[in-house]
Amino acid sequence: MQLSFWEIKNWFSNVDFTIVGSGIVGIHCALTLREHFPQAKILILERGVLPQGASTKNAGFACFGSISEIIDDLKSHSEEEVMQLVQKRWAGLQLLRKNVGDSHLDFKPYGGYELFLKEEENLYHECLQKLPFVNELLKPLFKTEVFAREMDRFDFKGIHDYLIFNPFEAQIDTGNMMQFLLQKAAAAGILILNQMEVKNHVDTGTRVEIELDHFSFITQKLIFTTNGFAGPLTRNEVKPARAQVLITEPIPDLDIRGTFHLDRGYYYFRNFENRILLGGGRNLDFEGETTTEFEITEKIQHRLDYLLKEVILPGKTVEIAHRWCGIMGIGNSKSPIIEQLSNNTYCGVRMGGMGVAIGSLVGKELAEIIT
Repeated sequence: MQLSFWEIKNWFSNVDFTIVGSGIVGIHCALTLREHFPQAKILILERGVLPQGASTKNAGFACFGSISEIIDDLKSHSEEEVMQLVQKRWAGLQLLRKNVGDSHLDFKPYGGYELFLKEEENLYHECLQKLPFVNELLKPLFKTEVFAREMDRFDFKGIHDYLIFNPFEAQIDTGNMMQFLLQKAAAAGILILNQMEVKNHVDTGTRVEIELDHFSFITQKLIFTTNGFAGPLTRNEVKPARAQVLITEPIPDLDIRGTFHLDRGYYYFRNFENRILLGGGRNLDFEGETTTEFEITEKIQHRLDYLLKEVILPGKTVEIAHRWCGIMGIGNSKSPIIEQLSNNTYCGVRMGGMGVAIGSLVGKELAEIIT
């Protein structure tokens, strides 16, 4: 590609901050930098036509962890660490609502439910037994009990009688959210270029040279917000985790409202208007799903189809409208990585499958370590 004088002058000269990744983290980082540096030239590079990882591909859950996920986290993290994780996720959701607005998010506070398949006998009883303990742990943050037992009123099949309800969960419209954030960034004078893949970068100590497909340019600071694609930047402390999803055609008289979790969060579903959106199944093939390839697999989609037709909507004829996948970033710790990599390079990555909840806060905190 041969750039014109005008293209070089307006887009690639005197660049103060270059952010790689135009998802939730990247946009919030850019908006926070704009608050601190009103005159700075801020450029966002996105390798996809749209935000490539998970920001426009997630299921639209405004959640901070089901009870089984929290109990699972307590096995590898201290009580204080788990409390801090939940607190960060909750604070991130409030920041997202403040920055985007509930109307633009299409925020629907229907609450969330966890259900347990009949074969999950031990997990079911462990969650019921530890419910008072987890409520006590979270009470300083929420000032009330978070989790409560409720009888299944949705006519699910093959599950235990009790669901565990969380009134603090909600649904959002992922597409509306990202569209608004991209418009907000553009209105703030932040330049966003799509289909731009960073091939290499060199921090000279005073600036960073960025190599793209067909040309190079100079930036003062380079910031990576590439989450699941950040393994090479972080000595593989971030690993990709593919999440596969499907959505049905409209279902007449659908009486399911809310967000729902199964099997320690490895499966999740919700209504979108009068459709069911269902995703997960990474636990069926951890090795195969540790990938940055955007593909769906028969093994996982077959399991999603089974859960849809045998557990969620038994006895109903359901047509699938669309299937897709996204790439999350996970690691040995659930805490995000927000750090300086060299004199002039930084990263905010490893959302741990909670990018909707913590992405806005990570972007803000990342910008603040640069300022």
